[in-house]
Amino acid sequence: MKVYKFGGASVRNADGVRNLHAIIEGESELFVVVSAMGKTTNALERVFEAVRNGDAERCRCEIDECRAYHQTIVSELFSEGYRVKRADEFFDDLCRYISENRYDEQRAEEWYDRIVAYGELVSTSIVSEYLGSKGIANCWLDMRECFVTQPRHKDADVSIATSAPLLRQRIAAADARIFVGQGFIGSTPDGHTTTLGREGSDYSAAVAANIIDAESMTVWKDVDGILNADPRIFRDAYKIDELNYVDTIELAYSGAQIIHPKTIKPLQNKNIPLHVRPFGDKTARGTVIDGTAPTVCTPIIILKRNQSLLTLRSRDLSFVLEEKFPVVFSTLERFRIKCNLIHNTAIALSLCVEESWHLEQAARALQGEGFDTEIADNIELLTIHHCKGADIDRYMGDAENILISQTTPDTIRVVRLR
Repeated sequence: MKVYKFGGASVRNADGVRNLHAIIEGESELFVVVSAMGKTTNALERVFEAVRNGDAERCRCEIDECRAYHQTIVSELFSEGYRVKRADEFFDDLCRYISENRYDEQRAEEWYDRIVAYGELVSTSIVSEYLGSKGIANCWLDMRECFVTQPRHKDADVSIATSAPLLRQRIAAADARIFVGQGFIGSTPDGHTTTLGREGSDYSAAVAANIIDAESMTVWKDVDGILNADPRIFRDAYKIDELNYVDTIELAYSGAQIIHPKTIKPLQNKNIPLHVRPFGDKTARGTVIDGTAPTVCTPIIILKRNQSLLTLRSRDLSFVLEEKFPVVFSTLERFRIKCNLIHNTAIALSLCVEESWHLEQAARALQGEGFDTEIADNIELLTIHHCKGADIDRYMGDAENILISQTTPDTIRVVRLR
């Protein structure tokens, strides 16, 4: 059995869903992982913010717009007025959950996960029903019943050992050999919905591939494969034909958004090759990631936006090194703040972190531990691998915007103002 993963861009409209059908047509054993359609996750994040701010009218409008967007796709796929019952039930359940429960800021991440998970549940309901209408018998799976995660919200890890018998049991019990499941979501052992981090559908597909011992996994994207830079930012970007697992992990950790950072380990553990291919051309080879590819030497440029710079200074001028690190990083973990770069002096520690609505809370907690704190927003992190000479200057940007620069023999990382 193979695993195919389709991102939101590939199913953002009716033509995208038809193209998905064309790609999988002819496959006999396939596990299909589908993301939320288009920008639905962003729309549901706006729903969450409206709930968080107590804005019932905005909440209702955002849900109505999201429902209408999906119904437009359904009408174009089937006929005017056709309804996908399961999709409608999920929208009804979303409205009911919000209206019948009182928002609790202490459980913000749990509320976030519960709300944004509906994007994948709705998209897979529509895709599954459309495939069935085209003669492709398939089994829709609720991955919240198949993937068990630790009780962590917004960035949960799947317990493969606990999840494996659940997923295998559902596959074995199904009559169809084509399966449609959601990316990005799972649940805690006591049944609370969790999400696996933004773009976590790749990770979902990799876990499924590991559990079912897939022969391969393919991620269908709106690019020709893995490029050495984001073509929307760097016009001279080009495709990399082969990558090994280690290089891919390094690139994902640095912020390359083509593959979720947690995707590789489940595949590497069972030596499952990963293909990144363009959904506009099912015959294109794309990029192949496996354990045999040589180390990449081509220049790679990664720009990670939506960062903040948290700077800590020891109030009593004592050293902030080894004895203070556990306090700092346990605080970041408690507030679910991801650190992407560390820079320290004798009495100061600067951390480039993901933007988070909990950053101010974390800063106050660290102030209680004896630190003075400073937060700079509108930050981005630039990583340049295997780049030399004049090319470095071309990518670095204006020197006055650079806040931190770190250099190793083959990599430069720069924290700079946007």
